[in-house]
Amino acid sequence: MTKLLTNFYEFECKLFRRVNQHFDRKFLNFYFRNITHIGGATATISAILFLIFLTNNSIRLTAIAAAVSLLISHIPVAIVKKLYPRKRPYIMLSETKVPQNPLEDHSFPSGHTTAIFAIIIPFIILMPALAVILLPIGASVGISRMYLGLHYPSDVLAGCFLGTSSGTIAMLSIGNYFPNAFLF
Repeated sequence: MTKLLTNFYEFECKLFRRVNQHFDRKFLNFYFRNITHIGGATATISAILFLIFLTNNSIRLTAIAAAVSLLISHIPVAIVKKLYPRKRPYIMLSETKVPQNPLEDHSFPSGHTTAIFAIIIPFIILMPALAVILLPIGASVGISRMYLGLHYPSDVLAGCFLGTSSGTIAMLSIGNYFPNAFLF
């Protein structure tokens, strides 16, 4: 089992380095340094509040489901970060490129990735055609966390799983309380 974990960690570090090695590219720097903020607290909470207060019917209920998803998804994030205090890759891996003043809390799981998937999944469930737009945004936020030297690939995958799970659960729960709300 130890050899399996060691091999996985080595693979993960290689994958991380493949993404992070492009840190100095001008366009990628601009793109990933900006898109990463879409998964941050300010952007996710603002977007959801905007949709809750300025829309109605199924969009509003979906925004409420996204808000519930965002809330419940960060409970396991906080617990796991306390129970499994994994150091960020820029601390553990030499030659990692990282922006000034990087985050100093624990790495696993990625809160930004969790947040973006927690809010996009209810909208994808409501309107599957939005997946063409929303999934690349979610994936870009996740990749940005590795590009910026802040998360390992498993941190990002765990965040994707937590956000997707909470988004699905929240949307199904809202659908149970308002069974006809999502019929067009």
